[in-house]
Amino acid sequence: MSEASGTRAVFPFSALIGQQALQQALLLAAVDPGIGGVLVSGPRGTAKSTAARALAELLPEGQFVTLPLGASEDRLIGTLDIESALRDASVRFSPGLLAKAHRGVLYVDEVNLLPDGLVDALLDAAASGVNTVERDGVSHTHDARFVLIGTMNPEEGELRPQLTDRFGLMVALENCFEPQTRQDIVKARLAFDLDPSAFRARHAGQSDAYVSRIRAARAALAQLSFDDEVHAHVSTLCIAAGVDGLRADLVMLRAARALAAFEQADAVTIAHVDRVAGSVLLHRRRLHEPVVQPHDASAPSQEPSAAASANAAADSDYGYLPPEPTGTARVTNVKSVIPLNAKKH
Repeated sequence: MSEASGTRAVFPFSALIGQQALQQALLLAAVDPGIGGVLVSGPRGTAKSTAARALAELLPEGQFVTLPLGASEDRLIGTLDIESALRDASVRFSPGLLAKAHRGVLYVDEVNLLPDGLVDALLDAAASGVNTVERDGVSHTHDARFVLIGTMNPEEGELRPQLTDRFGLMVALENCFEPQTRQDIVKARLAFDLDPSAFRARHAGQSDAYVSRIRAARAALAQLSFDDEVHAHVSTLCIAAGVDGLRADLVMLRAARALAAFEQADAVTIAHVDRVAGSVLLHRRRLHEPVVQPHDASAPSQEPSAAASANAAADSDYGYLPPEPTGTARVTNVKSVIPLNAKKH
């Protein structure tokens, strides 16, 4: 992978520290974009945009497209020139961001602040892999196969449950308070900022391996099927979580298959299901039983932590901590409180 002249250097995906759950979810969506995208919840400075940019670099076209707040529906899905269609029977289509993101990553920061209609259009295209624009009886359809990554800070409001459920996977990040991990993150970021080319060169082998494994996994998806034992286990987990509908079952099966393909396994197993169940059920769970955790040492940890720039990189807020509550004292004897305007006797 070469760096284009004048473009901003991207922090390598393989160099992310303490982000196993996020990395796994993004890789699964990269192997099978039909999973429906990844919703990442967490405070500022937890490497959300860093990880998204790093993933885009591993995909065929390396496209990284950002949907800004305030974007119109036309900017997202594209527009049709109706006058030309009526005048000379030809449809002139002006591509939107969905077309630009094809075979890459569409990154939506603060997705919880977007209008519901725009989120619906995003999720429809992410799940189907196509985008259709219709105006006055004229329509145009094009491929829009991309990895949708939506991020949100829960302190700024939640998505409606109906929209949250349509994201295939969800990962909840937290600030990192483990000293050694925090130091490792800062050291890696400082090394990258000091000499991006040298830092990326040290991770080039791992990055190339990711590219090859994603490509091979995509080719292997169609060869992997699910036996009755896997189906039964998925049904048991989804019923126990009290999920609505069958979307969780379908996403869990697709995610388990993507994991098996990425790991070059011969079959989808219950172990694969257990390792993806947490990110499938996190935002769909209606009953409060424990989340399924990986049961082998090689499985990615589900415990999230932070990764961001130590010297305030442009898209990071490293060091951000949630506000702490201020101490208060309870007043037990209301009669003893003297009003400010009371007169002395």
